Amino acid sequence: MFSRFRLRNFGFKLFILVILAGTIGVLAVGSAEPSIQSKQLIGMVFGVCMMLFISLFDYTWVLKFYWLMYLLNLVLLGLVHSPLGSSANGAQRWIKITESFKFQPSESAKILLILFFAQFIMKNREKFNTIRVIASCVILIAVPLVLIVTQPDLSTTIVMAAIFCVVMFAGGLSFKVVFGVLAVAIPALAIVVSLALQPDQQILEDYQQDRILAFIYPEEYATEEAYQQLNSVTAIASGMLDGKGYKNNEITSVVNGNFISEPQTDFIFAVIGEEFGFKGSIVLVVVLMGIALECIGVARKAKDLSGTIIAAGMGGLIGVQSFVNLGVVTFILPNTGLPLPFISYGLTSLLSLYMGMGFVLNVKMQGKR
Repeated sequence: MFSRFRLRNFGFKLFILVILAGTIGVLAVGSAEPSIQSKQLIGMVFGVCMMLFISLFDYTWVLKFYWLMYLLNLVLLGLVHSPLGSSANGAQRWIKITESFKFQPSESAKILLILFFAQFIMKNREKFNTIRVIASCVILIAVPLVLIVTQPDLSTTIVMAAIFCVVMFAGGLSFKVVFGVLAVAIPALAIVVSLALQPDQQILEDYQQDRILAFIYPEEYATEEAYQQLNSVTAIASGMLDGKGYKNNEITSVVNGNFISEPQTDFIFAVIGEEFGFKGSIVLVVVLMGIALECIGVARKAKDLSGTIIAAGMGGLIGVQSFVNLGVVTFILPNTGLPLPFISYGLTSLLSLYMGMGFVLNVKMQGKR
């Protein structure tokens, strides 16, 4: 049940990077919305404790319950669509536990599905590239994706689909299959996007279509859908090299001027860019990139295929979600509503990431010598 703990095998570099990212998150949230800084700090402390606790378990023992994880995930995602589900801004993505506490199952789903497929692929590794196994994997990921996209939450669905691709590749998917899928998927995606931009389309929700149009024609949506992204870019640019300073009093700042609604969530990087400038922004990007690369390094030295998939999946999660969030804030991607890992306010996302990192540290401690 417990892995044999050797201090020299502990992933100190990964641990330090995660702590550094969490600390930056606490500081940034404290500047964006001081009233919730204590919650972010408590979430970080509790998350770190969970991460260290999970790192002591033998992940191969935990993965024995992979079907239970999958079913639990479906139950939680299903409850979002039940009377227990809570909605905001036209989307029903949360389970209401108490008046002040909500749980977002789509965040924990990312971790649970990585763990599930780590064991499922491990069990079927000898015949992984057969049509039956690949089709089974696609069906198994399709069920939770449908539950998420109907919340609606298209951005999380896309990120989870990307993580699934990383997991499949780490599991040993044949390059023939990869190139075959790309040959079909890229033209199909182009057709879907083209159809989704038509006035009478029924593929996307209206607000989703508006976000894409705002990205393509920002000047026409400058006071509506493109408003936050345009202000975000302005805020980051105003920080220049050294920034305006932590918790500055300038009325034109993104926080004091209320140019972005709830900057502590998806647009937290705008606060960091403005207050800490280019130098601070680069530090954050390097930290997040370092976490993703450390996970990939752990994957390469894992003792078995399931460990490789866990570490690679978490690396893919941090890398993909960070790229998408930063792309939105800097206006090189349409607005998606995804949090920045370890930085944005949101306790479900924060705790789920720390749990995932706990499993990566576990893989690291049991890796090849």
